[in-house]
Amino acid sequence: MPQTTSQHSVLTITDAEFDAEVLASDVPVLVDFTAAWCGPCRMIAPVLDRIAEEAGGRLKIVKLDVDTSPATPAAYGVLSMPTLMVFQGGEPVKSLVGARPQRKLVEELSDVVEL
Repeated sequence: MPQTTSQHSVLTITDAEFDAEVLASDVPVLVDFTAAWCGPCRMIAPVLDRIAEEAGGRLKIVKLDVDTSPATPAAYGVLSMPTLMVFQGGEPVKSLVGARPQRKLVEELSDVVEL
């Protein structure tokens, strides 16, 4: 079962949950490909938490640890962390690599999702 603390918070998922939580979602999903050892991943985590709360039901945000769930990142060619990939209708529509401030991230996502 995905781990979450509120309805609009970042979910932690695994390879096994990816299809159901991301590909089958009826709203756009931002996947944070992350790793425990990644400094920039820790920097962007609170930004993603705030966006998840502010986006309400318009965007779902999930994080997937590349070390404990390596199949999904391999399938999508993820090589650097953090990689943020937006999926709509089961397909990746945007990919961003690296941490950035919330305002910049929202701006960069604005062409694929309204936040």
